[in-house]
Amino acid sequence: MKAIILAAGQGARLRPLTDDRPKCMVAYQGKPLIEHVVRALRVNAITDIVAVRGYKPEALRCAGVRFYDNPRYASTNMVSTLFCAERELDGDVIISYSDIVYTPSVIQRLLATDAEFAVVIDRDWRRLWQERMDDPLDDAETLRLDRDGRILELGKKARSYEDIEGQYIGLLKVAASAWPKLRAFYHRLDRHGVYDGKDFDNMYMTSFVQAVIDRLMPVTAVPIQGGWLEIDVPSDLSISVDLS
Repeated sequence: MKAIILAAGQGARLRPLTDDRPKCMVAYQGKPLIEHVVRALRVNAITDIVAVRGYKPEALRCAGVRFYDNPRYASTNMVSTLFCAERELDGDVIISYSDIVYTPSVIQRLLATDAEFAVVIDRDWRRLWQERMDDPLDDAETLRLDRDGRILELGKKARSYEDIEGQYIGLLKVAASAWPKLRAFYHRLDRHGVYDGKDFDNMYMTSFVQAVIDRLMPVTAVPIQGGWLEIDVPSDLSISVDLS
């Protein structure tokens, strides 16, 4: 098992905190965001950890982490950043955004699934969104499940709370058996296509997951009840989450 942390972004909405460092190096509860992610992984005995840098790579420091770079970070998005570390896409791999923090138990839940492709979703998302913003529905995205707990739809604009059976948090696990199919699928995608309003290079991770669901393989939801936080704007830094 290895982990790949997607850490190329600047985090423009966190300025001026990100004027001299990437978003993942902004401190939460006294430590850079990426250190919280790395701790949650290591508590679960995951020590082979890779991070993909982009904005101000020289300022991204984390002991024991191997690095790749996305030199086109300013004109690409998460999926392109992931494939900058394509040589690491074998074996069982956890993929984590770097602007989220979560308890080690969230990783434990993810490790417990034997699905080829699994995505963590927060069933208790609304409580957190109400703390973060005035209108949770304005920011939340759709997530619909089938009766077996597999994801049918995610990442679209929600019209009502009935469209949201959980919230995608930016944490996934892909089994070794899935990578040959996933890598081939990615390279077969239309480079001139449009993916949820974005071009190929700027495809959202949720758009890629949706394409996988629609055209390649089922994706299993791993439900949690809180225990995590996304850091997107300065006010998020004042929200207290117990990360023990």
